[in-house]
Amino acid sequence: QVQLVESGGGLVQAGGSLRLSCAASGRITMYVMGWFRQAPGKERELIAAISLSGGTTTYADYVKGRFTISRDNAKNTVWLQMNSLKSEDTAVYSCAARRGNIRAPGSYDYWGQGTQVTVSS
Repeated sequence: QVQLVESGGGLVQAGGSLRLSCAASGRITMYVMGWFRQAPGKERELIAAISLSGGTTTYADYVKGRFTISRDNAKNTVWLQMNSLKSEDTAVYSCAARRGNIRAPGSYDYWGQGTQVTVSS
């Protein structure tokens, strides 16, 4: 079992950048890690995921080229670098962990509490 804690959210102007961190209480080497977001009145959506080794990443189309997910298994930490932020990126961002292969579907088992990102236009 692993506990996840996000940090790094805040208020930023459109066009700006933020870097979110997700610190795990235990080892994350066995987990695919993902970043989700949920905007008011909308469903939660997976925006980025990274494989166990970090060698494979996937992104939602609307963040490709702007967001980068990365991980350091030695530090049990995952990051989401967000550049060229838009007002529509405003949401609560959460990290999550699941077992399995990034190329196979699966449900995320462990979740952080989320961090608010607000982008002003």
